Amino acid sequence: MLEYVKTILLKVSFDKSLFEKELRKAFKVLVVEEIKQLKQWCYEKFSGMYLRILNRVFAKAKI
Repeated sequence: MLEYVKTILLKVSFDKSLFEKELRKAFKVLVVEEIKQLKQWCYEKFSGMYLRILNRVFAKAKI
């Protein structure tokens, strides 16, 4: 599922609201270890564009 979520996030990364929506949905389908990996990957890929969104979404995550 992690690879699927990454693919979706890459495809919607052109739109801020879609990106945040899909990132939030990822928490419903991933296990804790996958969420940790997703967090690292997201910060590597998207921190330049969506740092505030990443901080907000991952701050609420219980990981």
